[in-house]
Amino acid sequence: MNLPKLLPAKTAGALAPYTLAVLTVGFGGLLLLLAFDGLGNVGRLRQIQNSNDSIREKFLARTRLLEQIRSSLYLSGTYVRDYLTEPQSAKAEMHRTRLLKMRTSMETALGQYQDLLDAEQSAPFRALTGELHDYWSVLEPVFTWNASHRKAHGYAFLRDQVFPRRLAMLDIADQIAGINRSQLDAGRREVTEMFSQFRGSSILTIGLTMAIGLLLAIFSVRKIMSLESETAHRYQEAASAREELKQLSARLVETQENDRRALSRELHDEVGQALTGIRVELANLSGLIRARDFDGAEAKSKEIKNLVEDSVGVVRNMALLLRPSMLDDLGLVPALRWQAREVSKRTGLRVKVSAEGISDDLPEEHKTCIYRIVQESLHNCVQHAEASLVHVTVRQEPDCILLNIQDDGKGFRGAQERGMGLLGMQERASHLGGVFRVESQHGQGTAISVILPTGAAAPRLQAVS
Repeated sequence: MNLPKLLPAKTAGALAPYTLAVLTVGFGGLLLLLAFDGLGNVGRLRQIQNSNDSIREKFLARTRLLEQIRSSLYLSGTYVRDYLTEPQSAKAEMHRTRLLKMRTSMETALGQYQDLLDAEQSAPFRALTGELHDYWSVLEPVFTWNASHRKAHGYAFLRDQVFPRRLAMLDIADQIAGINRSQLDAGRREVTEMFSQFRGSSILTIGLTMAIGLLLAIFSVRKIMSLESETAHRYQEAASAREELKQLSARLVETQENDRRALSRELHDEVGQALTGIRVELANLSGLIRARDFDGAEAKSKEIKNLVEDSVGVVRNMALLLRPSMLDDLGLVPALRWQAREVSKRTGLRVKVSAEGISDDLPEEHKTCIYRIVQESLHNCVQHAEASLVHVTVRQEPDCILLNIQDDGKGFRGAQERGMGLLGMQERASHLGGVFRVESQHGQGTAISVILPTGAAAPRLQAVS
Protein backbone atom coordinates (compact mmCIF):
# COMPACT_ATOMS: atom_id res chain seq x y z
CA MET A 1 0.00 0.00 0.00
CA ASN A 2 1.18 3.51 -0.80
CA LEU A 3 1.68 5.82 2.13
CA PRO A 4 -0.14 9.17 2.05
CA LYS A 5 1.90 12.13 0.86
CA LEU A 6 2.69 15.23 2.84
CA LEU A 7 0.07 17.81 2.00
CA PRO A 8 -0.33 21.44 3.03
CA ALA A 9 -3.03 21.88 5.60
CA LYS A 10 -6.18 23.50 4.24
CA THR A 11 -7.74 25.79 6.75
CA ALA A 12 -11.15 27.41 6.74
CA GLY A 13 -9.61 30.83 6.11
CA ALA A 14 -7.54 29.82 3.06
CA LEU A 15 -9.86 31.75 0.70
CA ALA A 16 -10.07 34.85 2.88
CA PRO A 17 -7.35 36.84 0.98
CA TYR A 18 -9.03 36.03 -2.37
CA THR A 19 -12.46 37.03 -1.06
CA LEU A 20 -11.06 40.24 0.45
CA ALA A 21 -9.33 41.09 -2.82
CA VAL A 22 -12.50 40.47 -4.88
CA LEU A 23 -14.67 42.58 -2.56
CA THR A 24 -12.08 45.35 -2.32
CA VAL A 25 -11.57 45.53 -6.09
CA GLY A 26 -15.31 45.20 -6.78
CA PHE A 27 -16.58 47.82 -4.34
CA GLY A 28 -13.55 50.06 -4.94
CA GLY A 29 -14.08 49.89 -8.69
CA LEU A 30 -17.79 50.55 -8.23
CA LEU A 31 -17.10 53.63 -6.10
CA LEU A 32 -14.47 54.89 -8.56
CA LEU A 33 -16.90 54.34 -11.44
CA LEU A 34 -19.58 56.32 -9.62
CA ALA A 35 -17.09 59.05 -8.71
CA PHE A 36 -15.72 59.40 -12.25
CA ASP A 37 -19.21 59.28 -13.73
CA GLY A 38 -20.41 61.92 -11.27
CA LEU A 39 -17.49 64.21 -12.07
CA GLY A 40 -18.00 63.58 -15.79
CA ASN A 41 -21.71 64.35 -15.52
CA VAL A 42 -20.99 67.58 -13.69
CA GLY A 43 -18.53 68.57 -16.43
CA ARG A 44 -20.95 67.65 -19.21
CA LEU A 45 -23.80 69.53 -17.55
CA ARG A 46 -21.57 72.58 -17.16
CA GLN A 47 -20.58 72.25 -20.83
CA ILE A 48 -24.23 72.00 -21.89
CA GLN A 49 -25.13 74.98 -19.77
CA ASN A 50 -22.23 77.05 -21.13
CA SER A 51 -23.10 76.08 -24.68
CA ASN A 52 -26.75 76.96 -24.14
CA ASP A 53 -25.82 80.30 -22.53
CA SER A 54 -23.40 81.10 -25.36
CA ILE A 55 -25.95 80.29 -28.06
CA ARG A 56 -28.59 82.37 -26.28
CA GLU A 57 -26.29 85.33 -25.69
CA LYS A 58 -25.08 85.34 -29.31
CA PHE A 59 -28.65 85.15 -30.58
CA LEU A 60 -29.78 88.00 -28.34
CA ALA A 61 -26.75 90.15 -29.29
CA ARG A 62 -27.21 89.56 -33.02
CA THR A 63 -30.94 90.17 -32.71
CA ARG A 64 -30.36 93.41 -30.81
CA LEU A 65 -27.80 94.66 -33.37
CA LEU A 66 -29.97 93.59 -36.29
CA GLU A 67 -32.97 95.44 -34.84
CA GLN A 68 -30.75 98.46 -34.34
CA ILE A 69 -29.67 98.31 -38.01
CA ARG A 70 -33.28 97.79 -39.11
CA SER A 71 -34.43 100.74 -36.97
CA SER A 72 -31.60 102.88 -38.33
CA LEU A 73 -32.72 102.04 -41.88
CA TYR A 74 -36.27 103.15 -41.11
CA LEU A 75 -35.07 106.33 -39.46
CA SER A 76 -32.58 107.07 -42.22
CA GLY A 77 -35.43 107.00 -44.76
CA THR A 78 -37.42 109.38 -42.57
CA TYR A 79 -34.45 111.73 -42.14
CA VAL A 80 -33.74 111.68 -45.90
CA ARG A 81 -37.39 112.45 -46.61
CA ASP A 82 -37.42 115.31 -44.10
CA TYR A 83 -34.14 116.61 -45.46
CA LEU A 84 -35.34 116.60 -49.07
CA THR A 85 -38.76 118.10 -48.30
CA GLU A 86 -37.57 120.77 -45.86
CA PRO A 87 -37.60 124.26 -47.49
CA GLN A 88 -35.63 125.94 -44.73
CA SER A 89 -31.90 125.48 -44.91
CA ALA A 90 -31.31 125.46 -41.11
CA LYS A 91 -33.78 122.66 -40.49
CA ALA A 92 -32.56 120.73 -43.52
CA GLU A 93 -29.03 120.93 -42.11
CA MET A 94 -30.30 119.58 -38.84
CA HIS A 95 -31.85 116.59 -40.64
CA ARG A 96 -28.62 116.04 -42.56
CA THR A 97 -26.62 116.06 -39.30
CA ARG A 98 -28.97 113.48 -37.75
CA LEU A 99 -28.68 111.37 -40.87
CA LEU A 100 -24.87 111.37 -40.69
CA LYS A 101 -24.99 110.40 -37.01
CA MET A 102 -27.39 107.62 -37.93
CA ARG A 103 -24.92 106.46 -40.55
CA THR A 104 -22.12 106.39 -37.96
CA SER A 105 -24.31 104.44 -35.51
CA MET A 106 -25.28 101.98 -38.23
CA GLU A 107 -21.66 101.38 -39.25
CA THR A 108 -20.75 100.77 -35.58
CA ALA A 109 -23.59 98.23 -35.28
CA LEU A 110 -22.43 96.54 -38.48
CA GLY A 111 -18.90 96.24 -37.09
CA GLN A 112 -20.21 94.69 -33.86
CA TYR A 113 -22.43 92.30 -35.81
CA GLN A 114 -19.48 91.26 -37.94
CA ASP A 115 -17.67 90.13 -34.75
CA LEU A 116 -20.62 87.81 -33.97
CA LEU A 117 -20.96 86.63 -37.54
CA ASP A 118 -21.28 82.89 -38.35
CA ALA A 119 -20.23 81.32 -41.62
CA GLU A 120 -23.84 80.79 -42.69
CA GLN A 121 -24.54 84.55 -42.41
CA SER A 122 -21.46 85.72 -44.33
CA ALA A 123 -23.09 85.96 -47.78
CA PRO A 124 -26.26 87.82 -46.66
CA PHE A 125 -24.17 90.10 -44.44
CA ARG A 126 -21.87 91.01 -47.34
CA ALA A 127 -24.94 91.72 -49.47
CA LEU A 128 -26.37 93.94 -46.73
CA THR A 129 -23.13 95.87 -46.28
CA GLY A 130 -22.86 96.29 -50.06
CA GLU A 131 -26.37 97.61 -50.27
CA LEU A 132 -25.72 99.98 -47.37
CA HIS A 133 -22.55 101.22 -49.05
CA ASP A 134 -24.45 101.82 -52.29
CA TYR A 135 -27.24 103.40 -50.26
CA TRP A 136 -24.95 105.94 -48.65
CA SER A 137 -23.08 106.47 -51.94
CA VAL A 138 -26.35 107.40 -53.59
CA LEU A 139 -27.12 109.79 -50.75
CA GLU A 140 -23.73 111.57 -50.93
CA PRO A 141 -24.67 114.01 -53.76
CA VAL A 142 -27.96 114.86 -52.05
CA PHE A 143 -26.13 116.45 -49.13
CA THR A 144 -24.90 119.22 -51.47
CA TRP A 145 -28.33 120.12 -52.92
CA ASN A 146 -29.81 123.51 -52.23
CA ALA A 147 -33.44 124.14 -51.32
CA SER A 148 -34.70 124.61 -54.89
CA HIS A 149 -32.91 121.50 -56.08
CA ARG A 150 -34.29 119.47 -53.20
CA LYS A 151 -37.77 120.77 -53.95
CA ALA A 152 -37.47 120.00 -57.65
CA HIS A 153 -35.93 116.50 -57.43
CA GLY A 154 -36.50 115.40 -53.84
CA TYR A 155 -39.67 113.36 -54.26
CA ALA A 156 -38.46 111.61 -57.39
CA PHE A 157 -35.19 110.74 -55.62
CA LEU A 158 -37.05 109.32 -52.68
CA ARG A 159 -39.33 107.27 -54.91
CA ASP A 160 -36.71 105.99 -57.31
CA GLN A 161 -33.59 105.63 -55.11
CA VAL A 162 -34.20 105.73 -51.37
CA PHE A 163 -37.36 103.68 -50.84
CA PRO A 164 -36.47 100.76 -53.18
CA ARG A 165 -32.98 100.47 -51.69
CA ARG A 166 -34.34 100.65 -48.17
CA LEU A 167 -36.86 97.91 -48.92
CA ALA A 168 -34.08 95.76 -50.41
CA MET A 169 -31.91 96.29 -47.34
CA LEU A 170 -34.84 95.45 -45.09
CA ASP A 171 -35.38 92.23 -47.03
CA ILE A 172 -31.71 91.34 -46.54
CA ALA A 173 -32.03 92.18 -42.83
CA ASP A 174 -35.06 89.85 -42.65
CA GLN A 175 -32.98 87.09 -44.30
CA ILE A 176 -30.25 87.60 -41.72
CA ALA A 177 -32.87 87.50 -38.96
CA GLY A 178 -34.21 84.24 -40.39
CA ILE A 179 -30.71 82.77 -40.48
CA ASN A 180 -30.20 83.98 -36.92
CA ARG A 181 -33.38 82.17 -35.84
CA SER A 182 -32.34 79.03 -37.73
CA GLN A 183 -28.99 79.16 -35.98
CA LEU A 184 -30.81 79.43 -32.66
CA ASP A 185 -32.78 76.33 -33.61
CA ALA A 186 -29.55 74.59 -34.61
CA GLY A 187 -28.05 75.54 -31.26
CA ARG A 188 -31.09 74.13 -29.52
CA ARG A 189 -30.74 70.92 -31.51
CA GLU A 190 -27.06 70.80 -30.57
CA VAL A 191 -27.95 71.20 -26.90
CA THR A 192 -30.66 68.54 -27.29
CA GLU A 193 -28.10 66.21 -28.89
CA MET A 194 -25.70 66.87 -26.03
CA PHE A 195 -28.49 66.07 -23.56
CA SER A 196 -29.24 62.89 -25.52
CA GLN A 197 -25.58 61.83 -25.36
CA PHE A 198 -25.52 62.68 -21.69
CA ARG A 199 -28.64 60.62 -21.12
CA GLY A 200 -27.19 57.68 -23.07
CA SER A 201 -23.89 57.74 -21.18
CA SER A 202 -25.78 58.03 -17.88
CA ILE A 203 -27.98 55.03 -18.77
CA LEU A 204 -24.87 53.05 -19.75
CA THR A 205 -23.13 53.96 -16.51
CA ILE A 206 -26.20 53.13 -14.44
CA GLY A 207 -26.55 49.79 -16.22
CA LEU A 208 -22.87 48.98 -15.73
CA THR A 209 -23.05 50.03 -12.08
CA MET A 210 -26.14 47.90 -11.51
CA ALA A 211 -24.48 44.92 -13.23
CA ILE A 212 -21.33 45.22 -11.11
CA GLY A 213 -23.42 45.75 -7.98
CA LEU A 214 -25.54 42.70 -8.86
CA LEU A 215 -22.44 40.57 -9.40
CA LEU A 216 -20.99 41.77 -6.10
CA ALA A 217 -24.29 41.09 -4.36
CA ILE A 218 -24.45 37.56 -5.82
CA PHE A 219 -20.83 36.92 -4.85
CA SER A 220 -21.37 38.29 -1.34
CA VAL A 221 -24.61 36.32 -0.85
CA ARG A 222 -22.99 33.11 -2.09
CA LYS A 223 -19.99 33.71 0.15
CA ILE A 224 -22.21 34.42 3.15
CA MET A 225 -24.29 31.31 2.44
CA SER A 226 -21.10 29.30 2.06
CA LEU A 227 -19.79 30.65 5.35
CA GLU A 228 -23.11 29.90 7.05
CA SER A 229 -23.08 26.37 5.63
CA GLU A 230 -19.47 25.90 6.69
CA THR A 231 -20.26 27.29 10.14
CA ALA A 232 -23.20 24.92 10.51
CA HIS A 233 -21.01 22.06 9.31
CA ARG A 234 -18.28 23.03 11.76
CA TYR A 235 -20.82 23.28 14.55
CA GLN A 236 -22.18 19.85 13.66
CA GLU A 237 -18.64 18.49 13.59
CA ALA A 238 -17.93 20.06 16.97
CA ALA A 239 -21.14 18.60 18.41
CA SER A 240 -20.35 15.18 16.95
CA ALA A 241 -16.77 15.42 18.22
CA ARG A 242 -18.04 16.38 21.67
CA GLU A 243 -20.39 13.41 21.69
CA GLU A 244 -17.66 11.11 20.44
CA LEU A 245 -15.34 12.51 23.08
CA LYS A 246 -17.87 11.64 25.77
CA GLN A 247 -18.18 8.12 24.38
CA LEU A 248 -14.42 7.84 24.05
CA SER A 249 -13.91 9.01 27.62
CA ALA A 250 -16.38 6.41 28.85
CA ARG A 251 -14.71 3.71 26.76
CA LEU A 252 -11.28 4.80 27.95
CA VAL A 253 -12.41 4.52 31.54
CA GLU A 254 -13.87 1.11 30.76
CA THR A 255 -10.66 0.04 29.02
CA GLN A 256 -8.59 1.32 31.91
CA GLU A 257 -10.71 -0.69 34.33
CA ASN A 258 -10.40 -3.76 32.10
CA ASP A 259 -6.63 -3.36 31.98
CA ARG A 260 -6.50 -2.99 35.73
CA ARG A 261 -8.75 -6.01 36.14
CA ALA A 262 -6.55 -8.03 33.77
CA LEU A 263 -3.40 -6.87 35.57
CA SER A 264 -4.98 -7.71 38.92
CA ARG A 265 -6.01 -11.15 37.65
CA GLU A 266 -2.55 -11.72 36.21
CA LEU A 267 -0.90 -10.74 39.48
CA HIS A 268 -3.31 -12.90 41.47
CA ASP A 269 -3.29 -15.93 39.22
CA GLU A 270 0.32 -15.96 38.20
CA VAL A 271 2.45 -14.04 40.70
CA GLY A 272 0.20 -14.55 43.72
CA GLN A 273 -0.12 -18.30 43.24
CA ALA A 274 3.59 -18.61 42.52
CA LEU A 275 4.47 -16.71 45.71
CA THR A 276 2.02 -18.86 47.70
CA GLY A 277 3.60 -21.96 46.26
CA ILE A 278 7.05 -20.66 47.14
CA ARG A 279 5.93 -19.98 50.71
CA VAL A 280 4.55 -23.51 51.04
CA GLU A 281 7.68 -25.04 49.58
CA LEU A 282 9.85 -22.94 51.90
CA ALA A 283 7.91 -24.33 54.85
CA ASN A 284 8.47 -27.83 53.52
CA LEU A 285 12.17 -27.05 53.02
CA SER A 286 12.37 -25.84 56.61
CA GLY A 287 10.87 -29.14 57.82
CA LEU A 288 13.35 -31.17 55.78
CA ILE A 289 16.25 -29.18 57.18
CA ARG A 290 15.05 -29.72 60.75
CA ALA A 291 14.75 -33.46 59.98
CA ARG A 292 18.27 -33.33 58.54
CA ASP A 293 17.04 -34.81 55.28
CA PHE A 294 19.65 -33.01 53.21
CA ASP A 295 18.97 -34.90 50.00
CA GLY A 296 15.28 -33.98 50.16
CA ALA A 297 16.17 -30.40 51.10
CA GLU A 298 18.41 -30.07 48.06
CA ALA A 299 15.66 -31.31 45.74
CA LYS A 300 13.14 -29.02 47.38
CA SER A 301 15.48 -26.01 46.98
CA LYS A 302 15.69 -26.77 43.27
CA GLU A 303 11.87 -26.76 43.04
CA ILE A 304 11.76 -23.44 44.87
CA LYS A 305 14.39 -22.01 42.51
CA ASN A 306 12.33 -23.04 39.48
CA LEU A 307 9.22 -21.42 40.97
CA VAL A 308 11.14 -18.21 41.62
CA GLU A 309 12.52 -18.18 38.07
CA ASP A 310 9.03 -18.70 36.64
CA SER A 311 7.68 -15.84 38.77
CA VAL A 312 10.52 -13.58 37.67
CA GLY A 313 9.72 -14.41 34.04
CA VAL A 314 6.04 -13.62 34.53
CA VAL A 315 6.84 -10.27 36.20
CA ARG A 316 9.37 -9.43 33.49
CA ASN A 317 6.85 -10.17 30.72
CA MET A 318 4.24 -8.03 32.45
CA ALA A 319 6.75 -5.19 32.83
CA LEU A 320 7.75 -5.49 29.17
CA LEU A 321 4.11 -5.33 28.13
CA LEU A 322 3.61 -2.18 30.20
CA ARG A 323 6.83 -0.50 29.05
CA PRO A 324 9.66 -2.54 27.46
CA SER A 325 12.98 -1.53 28.98
CA MET A 326 14.77 -2.29 25.75
CA LEU A 327 12.85 0.61 24.12
CA ASP A 328 14.80 2.89 26.43
CA ASP A 329 18.01 0.84 26.53
CA LEU A 330 18.43 -0.43 22.95
CA GLY A 331 16.10 1.73 20.84
CA LEU A 332 12.98 1.39 18.69
CA VAL A 333 14.05 -1.25 16.17
CA PRO A 334 15.25 -3.87 18.72
CA ALA A 335 12.06 -3.36 20.73
CA LEU A 336 9.91 -3.90 17.64
CA ARG A 337 11.80 -7.03 16.68
CA TRP A 338 11.54 -8.39 20.26
CA GLN A 339 7.81 -7.71 20.16
CA ALA A 340 7.53 -9.53 16.81
CA ARG A 341 9.41 -12.55 18.19
CA GLU A 342 7.27 -12.67 21.32
CA VAL A 343 4.03 -12.52 19.31
CA SER A 344 5.27 -15.19 16.92
CA LYS A 345 6.41 -17.41 19.82
CA ARG A 346 3.16 -17.01 21.72
CA THR A 347 0.60 -17.17 18.84
CA GLY A 348 2.36 -18.64 15.81
CA LEU A 349 1.65 -15.47 13.77
CA ARG A 350 4.54 -14.68 11.43
CA VAL A 351 5.67 -11.08 11.86
CA LYS A 352 8.30 -9.51 9.60
CA VAL A 353 9.87 -6.22 10.67
CA SER A 354 11.69 -4.01 8.13
CA ALA A 355 13.37 -0.87 9.48
CA GLU A 356 15.54 1.46 7.39
CA GLY A 357 17.80 4.20 8.71
CA ILE A 358 16.02 4.81 12.01
CA SER A 359 17.97 7.39 14.00
CA ASP A 360 18.95 6.76 17.62
CA ASP A 361 18.03 10.39 18.37
CA LEU A 362 14.35 9.85 17.59
CA PRO A 363 12.18 11.60 20.23
CA GLU A 364 10.90 9.34 22.99
CA GLU A 365 7.27 10.20 22.29
CA HIS A 366 7.71 9.11 18.65
CA LYS A 367 9.29 5.82 19.73
CA THR A 368 6.49 5.15 22.19
CA CYS A 369 3.81 6.05 19.63
CA ILE A 370 5.20 3.71 16.97
CA TYR A 371 5.77 0.90 19.48
CA ARG A 372 2.22 1.13 20.87
CA ILE A 373 0.62 1.32 17.40
CA VAL A 374 2.53 -1.81 16.31
CA GLN A 375 1.64 -3.50 19.61
CA GLU A 376 -2.09 -2.74 19.21
CA SER A 377 -2.04 -3.73 15.53
CA LEU A 378 -0.47 -7.10 16.29
CA HIS A 379 -3.01 -7.59 19.09
CA ASN A 380 -5.84 -6.92 16.60
CA CYS A 381 -4.30 -9.29 14.08
CA VAL A 382 -4.23 -12.05 16.71
CA GLN A 383 -7.64 -11.38 18.24
CA HIS A 384 -9.76 -10.34 15.23
CA ALA A 385 -8.05 -10.53 11.84
CA GLU A 386 -7.24 -14.28 11.79
CA ALA A 387 -4.09 -13.35 9.88
CA SER A 388 -1.11 -15.59 9.25
CA LEU A 389 1.44 -13.00 8.12
CA VAL A 390 2.06 -9.35 9.09
CA HIS A 391 4.59 -6.99 7.48
CA VAL A 392 5.77 -4.08 9.63
CA THR A 393 7.75 -1.41 7.75
CA VAL A 394 9.38 1.60 9.41
CA ARG A 395 11.26 4.17 7.36
CA GLN A 396 12.74 7.51 8.36
CA GLU A 397 12.65 10.44 5.94
CA PRO A 398 14.37 13.83 6.44
CA ASP A 399 11.26 15.36 8.00
CA CYS A 400 9.04 12.44 9.06
CA ILE A 401 8.76 8.80 10.17
CA LEU A 402 6.73 6.45 7.96
CA LEU A 403 5.06 3.35 9.44
CA ASN A 404 3.14 0.76 7.43
CA ILE A 405 1.48 -2.37 8.87
CA GLN A 406 -0.03 -4.84 6.38
CA ASP A 407 -1.73 -8.14 7.25
CA ASP A 408 -3.41 -10.88 5.20
CA GLY A 409 -6.38 -11.29 7.51
CA LYS A 410 -10.12 -11.17 6.87
CA GLY A 411 -10.36 -7.36 7.10
CA PHE A 412 -13.36 -5.35 8.23
CA ARG A 413 -15.89 -2.79 6.97
CA GLY A 414 -14.23 0.52 7.65
CA ALA A 415 -15.65 2.95 10.21
CA GLN A 416 -18.59 0.69 11.11
CA GLU A 417 -16.30 -1.81 12.83
CA ARG A 418 -13.72 0.48 14.37
CA GLY A 419 -13.02 -0.20 18.01
CA MET A 420 -11.08 1.35 20.82
CA GLY A 421 -7.78 0.03 19.51
CA LEU A 422 -8.01 1.92 16.21
CA LEU A 423 -9.31 5.06 17.96
CA GLY A 424 -6.43 4.91 20.40
CA MET A 425 -3.91 4.57 17.56
CA GLN A 426 -5.48 7.52 15.73
CA GLU A 427 -5.39 9.63 18.88
CA ARG A 428 -1.71 8.81 19.41
CA ALA A 429 -0.84 9.86 15.85
CA SER A 430 -3.00 13.00 15.96
CA HIS A 431 -1.43 14.03 19.28
CA LEU A 432 1.95 14.26 17.50
CA GLY A 433 0.45 16.12 14.52
CA GLY A 434 0.63 13.05 12.30
CA VAL A 435 -1.48 11.27 9.69
CA PHE A 436 -3.27 8.00 10.50
CA ARG A 437 -4.99 6.04 7.75
CA VAL A 438 -6.69 2.63 7.73
CA GLU A 439 -7.67 0.82 4.55
CA SER A 440 -9.47 -2.48 4.74
CA GLN A 441 -11.88 -4.55 2.70
CA HIS A 442 -13.67 -7.66 3.80
CA GLY A 443 -11.55 -10.70 2.95
CA GLN A 444 -8.57 -8.67 1.66
CA GLY A 445 -6.66 -7.79 4.80
CA THR A 446 -5.94 -4.47 6.49
CA ALA A 447 -3.30 -1.79 5.88
CA ILE A 448 -2.44 0.83 8.50
CA SER A 449 -0.34 3.82 7.45
CA VAL A 450 1.09 6.39 9.84
CA ILE A 451 3.17 9.51 9.14
CA LEU A 452 4.69 11.23 12.15
CA PRO A 453 6.29 14.60 11.41
CA THR A 454 9.65 15.56 12.83
CA GLY A 455 10.72 19.20 13.07
CA ALA A 456 9.41 21.57 10.38
CA ALA A 457 7.11 18.97 8.79
CA ALA A 458 4.57 19.13 11.63
CA PRO A 459 2.60 22.20 10.39
CA ARG A 460 2.22 20.69 6.91
CA LEU A 461 0.33 17.54 7.92
CA GLN A 462 -3.38 17.14 8.30
CA ALA A 463 -5.17 14.35 10.12
CA VAL A 464 -6.76 11.76 7.82
CA SER A 465 -8.91 9.05 9.26
